[in-house]
Amino acid sequence: MSNYKAPYIIAEIGCNHKGDIEIAKELIKVAKIFCNADAVKFQKRHNKELLTEAQYNQPHPNPINSYGATYGAHREFLEFTLEQHNTLKLFCEDIGIDYSTSVWDLTSATEIVSLNPKFIKIPSACNNNTKMLTYLCNNYKGEIHISTGMTTKSEIEDLVSFFNTKNRLKDLVLYNCTSGYPVPFEDVCLLDINLLIKKYGKEVKHIGFSGHHLGIAIDVAAYTLGANVIERHYTLDRTWKGTDHAASLEPMGLRKLSRDLRAVHKALSYKSQDILPIEQVQRDKLKNKKG
Repeated sequence: MSNYKAPYIIAEIGCNHKGDIEIAKELIKVAKIFCNADAVKFQKRHNKELLTEAQYNQPHPNPINSYGATYGAHREFLEFTLEQHNTLKLFCEDIGIDYSTSVWDLTSATEIVSLNPKFIKIPSACNNNTKMLTYLCNNYKGEIHISTGMTTKSEIEDLVSFFNTKNRLKDLVLYNCTSGYPVPFEDVCLLDINLLIKKYGKEVKHIGFSGHHLGIAIDVAAYTLGANVIERHYTLDRTWKGTDHAASLEPMGLRKLSRDLRAVHKALSYKSQDILPIEQVQRDKLKNKKG
């Protein structure tokens, strides 16, 4: 029996649905049936709250990936309404996979709370939004997952202390993360998982890992270090137009990652006896008994 928590695998769809709810449903279905993921996660933004007027009206920094004439128009094109998110949540429930969403602002947080998903994610960019975190702690009873990319150790300490004052540490899932797309291997800094576990592992519900690297080997190492919640961006086609597709796993990659994580979970145990039954047969046949 493994002494490790079972891996919980989140397929981060984000905005990789290209603003099309039918593509979103296909991503959910493939994540469940083909990839064997435990959850899918979207994103919710209220763009006029999140962006300044200048940011909203400026061109997309990489026009080839833009779905609108301005950055604001691009973001609005990719945004689902609350009703559409509810449709996606119901679709997830129908096929047996957990639904969740990252929230980027207070308005989005209040909307998603009304859907009562199993967990709500706070992206690294928003983990210092005290007003939003206060609202979630006071009005939402599910798990609150938070990434710690571009966050100092002092800020992480303040964040955990905040959840302690709200008596919500039992619902907090803290992710190791490096914010980059994609992140080179030398910047993943996996050993920071050890620091999070040593300092907060006995206080929070889980330690997670949100990876933006290439390939799937790093995630298995993260799990072995003790991060049992593994989140990866996921798309149907890495060549699609959009910022996140190139740093995402395609279905076969996510399927292999799920397979490998579950295999490693089974393997992470101690021998229950010196000679296992599977070995006894070989011992009787092969072990040199002449001394």
